[in-house]
Amino acid sequence: MIRIAVIGHVEWVQHARLHEPLERGAIIQLHDTFEEPGGGGGVAARALPALGAEARFITALGNDAAADESERVLRRDGCDLRVARRATPQNRVTTLAEPSGERTILVHGPNLHPAIDDPLDWDELAGFDGVFYTGDDPRTVVAARSARVLVATARRLASVVESRVQVDVLAASARDRGERYDPADLPVRPRLCVWSEGADGGHYLAEDGSEGRWEAARPPGPIVDTYGAGDVFMAALTLELARGTGRDEALALAARAAAAQLTRRGGEPS
Repeated sequence: MIRIAVIGHVEWVQHARLHEPLERGAIIQLHDTFEEPGGGGGVAARALPALGAEARFITALGNDAAADESERVLRRDGCDLRVARRATPQNRVTTLAEPSGERTILVHGPNLHPAIDDPLDWDELAGFDGVFYTGDDPRTVVAARSARVLVATARRLASVVESRVQVDVLAASARDRGERYDPADLPVRPRLCVWSEGADGGHYLAEDGSEGRWEAARPPGPIVDTYGAGDVFMAALTLELARGTGRDEALALAARAAAAQLTRRGGEPS
């Protein structure tokens, strides 16, 4: 089985739905609320076993009941955990899903990330087929580079740049201001830059200057919630590239996995 590691954070997420589109200044009645571990690392790690990978999740958790429940759910969903404990409560997130499924994410406090000084078996990454990186310690990017394939999110661009590591893929949302970058400004160019564009698919720029696009996949049912679709896209892309799937097919399969996530509430895997 293909071995994929995820390096990143967990958020304890309270999901809620809205009866009407979000309106500034309104009094909002929430419904269909539930809680689960999420965040970029948590969603990606939970998705990988369902996609057919052996998944290790290297993360940090707090010292409260939400942290304990996060660990329980992640293990239940098939993740091999390497956890650093922090002497703080688990950070919280609230998501608001509109009737269309579009979500707004409200983050309560900073994320907890694993660091290279944590005794989390970093040397074992050399035996992994791929790593998806959404951490916040440049030294852990260096450790992740020992895997055969390294995919990083542009949400953690500062760590990637500081590491001076060439990643195989730097993935971003073209519509997220927090993930915008110009490849020409990077001291080390990724082998492939990809920008997702939601229902419009996405586009890529390869290290050799070649460009291309991929089409969005049709969801296999009604769109329920857009939360986690981007994280599942990156997890699936890491998995397919680690399997040796070609670039265009890997992007298409990752788009299909993301489309399937749109039909589920929150970050729950298939």
